[in-house]
Amino acid sequence: MLIDSHCHLDYFDQPGEQAEVVARARAAGVGEMVTIGVTLEQSKQAIDIAEKFDNVWACIGVHPNHAADILPVVTPETLADLAKHPKVIGIGESGLDYFYDTAPKDVQAENFRANIRAAQLSGLPLCIHARDADDDIVRILKEERARGGDFTFLLHCFSSSRALAEAALELGGYISFSGMLTFPKAQDIRDIAKDVPEDRLLVETDSPYLAPVPLRGKRNEPANTALTAKLLAEIKGLSPEALAALTTRNFKTLFTKAA
Repeated sequence: MLIDSHCHLDYFDQPGEQAEVVARARAAGVGEMVTIGVTLEQSKQAIDIAEKFDNVWACIGVHPNHAADILPVVTPETLADLAKHPKVIGIGESGLDYFYDTAPKDVQAENFRANIRAAQLSGLPLCIHARDADDDIVRILKEERARGGDFTFLLHCFSSSRALAEAALELGGYISFSGMLTFPKAQDIRDIAKDVPEDRLLVETDSPYLAPVPLRGKRNEPANTALTAKLLAEIKGLSPEALAALTTRNFKTLFTKAA
């Protein structure tokens, strides 16, 4: 069994579409999936979706690109209270995005810190979005750990530098690879994936975005986790079955509420 550790099922919004997507995932060997919140309202939608399916979990948080949508920034207590729901297994996605830079950097940082503190309050892992902000991601992770205590985290849809991967691993983090791993120009990501310890690997789609080869350019969905996992298994020198077993084990180790 594979697990899609990061998807956005709320974007499949036609009547009956979510059930069809979940059914196709099951048929492809993707037994569970996590639907992700990017705003407070969409986080609540993620919970609603997770309640409908026995194999869907939810993460709740505020994405850096939405950090300035509602000010002041959402409080850690608000997120931690929402995280008490039995289907919520993590906080996020949150982090920093200096590529799109749709929110001021100081607001992004404040939002990121609030999501980290929610992870600390709830005891749940944090799902991190990192784009063109590697140094600040590491700095804030270290500062918040020193200030508020330990927390676990996942760098989702990894497309950053080797330095960030190494820093995250040193801090005890996990790294998840999406369909980007299959892109022809992503050799640097494949090289990093080869060196990530087997007990820190996860797979995801980030659907409906980033469909893997040979489906690039089409709408992505959780069933396509299998395509990314197949290539990751080849990179790691493992059988697809072994890769599925270890990434599922890692998922259950990280997201203990889903175990």
